[in-house]
Amino acid sequence: MSRPMTLAEKILARAAGRPAAAAGEILWAEPDVAMMDDPLGPNLIQEGLERLGGRLRHPERVVVISDHCAPPANVAHANLLKVTRQWAKRYQIARFHEFEGICHQLMVEEGYVRPGQLVVGTDSHTVMGGALGAFATGIGSTEMLGVLVTGQMWFRVPTTVRVRWEGRLPFGVMAKDLILHLLGQVGPAGLNYQAVEFCGSAVDALPMDERFCLTNMVVEGGAKAGLIPPDQVTREWLQAVLDPEAYAALEWLEPDPDAAYARELVESVDALTPQVATPGNPANAVPVAAVEGVKVDQAYLGGCAGGRLSDLAAAASLLGGRRVAEEVRLIVCPASRRVWQQAMASGVLQTLYEAGAIVTAPGCGACGGGHSGILGDGEVAVSSTNRNFPGRMGSGSASIYLASALTVAAAALTGRLTDPRDILEA
Repeated sequence: MSRPMTLAEKILARAAGRPAAAAGEILWAEPDVAMMDDPLGPNLIQEGLERLGGRLRHPERVVVISDHCAPPANVAHANLLKVTRQWAKRYQIARFHEFEGICHQLMVEEGYVRPGQLVVGTDSHTVMGGALGAFATGIGSTEMLGVLVTGQMWFRVPTTVRVRWEGRLPFGVMAKDLILHLLGQVGPAGLNYQAVEFCGSAVDALPMDERFCLTNMVVEGGAKAGLIPPDQVTREWLQAVLDPEAYAALEWLEPDPDAAYARELVESVDALTPQVATPGNPANAVPVAAVEGVKVDQAYLGGCAGGRLSDLAAAASLLGGRRVAEEVRLIVCPASRRVWQQAMASGVLQTLYEAGAIVTAPGCGACGGGHSGILGDGEVAVSSTNRNFPGRMGSGSASIYLASALTVAAAALTGRLTDPRDILEA
């Protein structure tokens, strides 16, 4: 009889073809999906792939998505997209996407991430897929080259931290506030090479859009993966994404009730207030009241942690019938074409546009400082994205505050960091 296992241990054991796995063990596992993006994908692995024979072990498992540089802002970006496009065509990659949105959003929208799977990608925020009950993690281009050629890579099975949030999210508080609060508690390295398993009544009540935000940002605490065990919300979401045959074939792994965790963090969310990560690190989390009044030049609504339909709709609910401050530019970058279309059909984009927002093409946009809203010297931004390191969104002297979509919208309206509840209540 095998020992009780966490969800992370069960998935890695399955991928390694073993009956069990324990934290600390090193094993060879076969990823079910290997995703490459434009900056860290074909551009960096094609030469090595040629030297190793130029053949993919499992081309049907490969996904290639151009998102960071799409649409291109300069010649270098255009050439990078060209290389990525040509590589996908040469190797007949059926799952290739360009100009369709952020890779992590497309991975879940297209049904490429499924419960119980091992998913690797050349971007650290691949961890977002864990909201569907998968072990999803970011790897480097060299590791990806090995996966493409051999179909395997080695893992050290991580210990698991269980985060149990009970209660009900207060009015004006979103999942972004939850994860910023957690990062503020554990610090930027407090989850190093650990899996984070979320549970509790507060998590159970979150729609899938909000759950993606939680798992997306665990990497900002150093985590190897973030996971939410599948439940009815997961099942309903996947039923809408997958065809019946694919849905029927899903493997619903769950943690054992008596699994051993490295530690457990238990907290009630009933008194949580809107949070803001001050410039320099996502773990610099404080209540928005601590920085209220800071003047902002740009409010950015987008990214794989804050550009989904629920984020855009939340901002529209606050901004409806109002106008953003004259000195602030509000930039809205939907996470995918599907989000863009849904927001347009529902009237959300119209509301944001009438409030003064600039709506851009779906994709990574200004999140990584590539295009469509980068910051100038000394400017201050509040953003629903996931990182605020110096130079992340443009100038190294710019300052970035991270916050929920509601807090971003409130700042756009007032021109200063503001508690969104003050506006919503009014």
